[in-house]
Order: sequence, then structure tokens, then C-alpha cells
Amino acid sequence: METTNKERFEVAAVSLFPETGTILEKEIREKGLKVYFLNKHLGPDPRMVYKLYRIFKEYKPNILHTHRYVLRYALLPALLCRIPVKIHTVHSIAEKEVDGIGKVIHWFAFHLGGVVPVSISQQVANTVKDLYGKNIHTPVIYNGIPTNHFVNNSHRLTQRINKNLILIHIGRFATPKNHHLLIESFSIAVKEHPNMELWLVGDGPLRPEIEKLVKEKELENKVKFLGVRSDILQLLSESDVFILPSDWEGVPLTVLEAMATGKPVIATTVGGVSELVEDGRTGILVPPKDPKALAQAILRLAKDPAMRESMGKEGQKRAIEKFDIKQTARQYEELYLKLLKREKL
Repeated sequence: METTNKERFEVAAVSLFPETGTILEKEIREKGLKVYFLNKHLGPDPRMVYKLYRIFKEYKPNILHTHRYVLRYALLPALLCRIPVKIHTVHSIAEKEVDGIGKVIHWFAFHLGGVVPVSISQQVANTVKDLYGKNIHTPVIYNGIPTNHFVNNSHRLTQRINKNLILIHIGRFATPKNHHLLIESFSIAVKEHPNMELWLVGDGPLRPEIEKLVKEKELENKVKFLGVRSDILQLLSESDVFILPSDWEGVPLTVLEAMATGKPVIATTVGGVSELVEDGRTGILVPPKDPKALAQAILRLAKDPAMRESMGKEGQKRAIEKFDIKQTARQYEELYLKLLKREKL
């Protein structure tokens, strides 16, 4: 986690939900940031509007920065409290980011509420313009990761017991990630190249359905369900290829983490993925919802260790140069200062 320059900015964080002891909450505490937890109920909770109003009145921020659906609660308090700079980061393609009510609120915010939408990739920016109007100005600031953490700690185990080629997928078992496509493609590829395993990291509502599909395909000995894990770096270090078969994405941080760990990436050309992965150089990109194309990509890398190594090295270099979290923080700082200066003119 990277924070802004403490000599220039005093930062406070607001979570609509109760504190639950997550890794992110721990990092926020360690950074010494002021943090508010608002104990939001599941589903719509109008109480958040008044709670945010009270916080804004007390804290008197110069800049409000929101994410995902939070803008629907924060917009009115921000306008009433006359917060000078209001920024909202769009983390996925605009059509998928929020529901219908959210889209109406975001349209008002971007056109009449003085909120600047920041897109996490050029493709996301294109969808923002398509949905909310071509005249919308949406700066592009890529999400980043602490690349040093992955580069400096990603040493492969000196004695690797598992001799199989290991494919790894990290993500929630939910519709956008399309685990069905992944299992279908893997079942095709493993028939031609049996010395492979597929590791599935994460949990979610569709996991039972995918477990059933794995049994139907008789892949129980080839596919491992690892659940939610805190040792992602270790798992990436032990794997050979990262794979992402999603139907839609913004800028998936798991791809950047795999690249920083030195792993080649196989992914579908959705969202901002093609802005992260250079096809043929740091990985292989395939069309979405195409099991044969995905299977062929798996086989290409499975059969070519030299290609895996070359793509992994190039991907690691690209992650360090273009997608480090320090760059993300610096670009947001520059945007904050630019917008503050504009408001004072």
C-alpha cells in the first residue's frame, strides 16, 4: 500500500463497513492514517449519507476520492459541504461498475456535480465516455502494486517436489472470472500434455458449480481448489504460468502480481488486460469465451520452457517500469494538486 506525501497531504480513510481485521485495514493502521468505520448494513443504507456529512463537516477535506458504489452516498454530503475537489476512480468497465441507480448518480456527478472520473486503463476510459458522454474528461491512472515486494521475494523453491507444470488462477468464483471456460480449456489441453496441474485460488458463490464440473471432467487429480490464501506470493513463486479467462476486467492486479513475480500470463483480451500484457512478449492474449484458443495458448507455453522464461523476464521488467504503486500515488498527487489549483483560480 502506498500513501501520498505526508508533508503535502493529511489523509483520512472512510470505510462504510465495520472493521473486520483485513490486511488492508492493518496496513492503514500501520501508516498512521485516521480511519472511520461506518458500520453499513448490507444493501442500501441511507444512514451513510448523514454519517458522511458529519465526517465531512468535522474533517473539512479539500479533496474527496471515492471508489465503486460509494459515490451514491458521498455526493450529496460533498456538495453540501462544498468540498472543492471530488474524484471518483472507475475500477471496471463503466457498464459493469454500478447498477442502474448508480449510473444515474454518476452521470449527474460527472456532468453537474464537479466530480472528475479517473479511469484505471484506456479501455475503461473509453467505456466511461461511451456510457456518460464523449465530452467527459477522464484521466487514466493505472492501478499499481508494490513491485519490489514481488521481485525481491519471489525466489523459486530450491527443491521443487512437484514436477508438473503448474497453471495458477487467482480470483473470486463469480461470473466475470469465467471458471467454466478455464476448466473446459484445461480439459482440452491436459489430454495432449498430461503433466500439468491447475491451481484455483479463491472462493465465491460459483465454487460448488466448478467443483462439480471438475468431477464431471474427471480432473480431480489435476485441479486443486486452494481457497482463500494469504501466501499469494509463495503460490505464484511455485507456479509456472498465470492464467486469466475473464469475460470482463478493469486492470486486474493479479496479472501485475504475476508479472512482477516473473510469470508469463495467458489472458483474455478484455478491459485493460491488453494494456498490461504484451501479446507474444510477456504473455499470450486470446479472445474471450474461446476454449480452443485458450487451450492452444496453454499448450504453447507448456511445450516451450524457453518461451515461459523469456516472457516471465520481460513481464517482470514491464511491471517494474510501468505499474509500480509509487507511480500510481505520484500521479494521483499531481492530479490532486492540479485540480486544487484550478479551483483556487
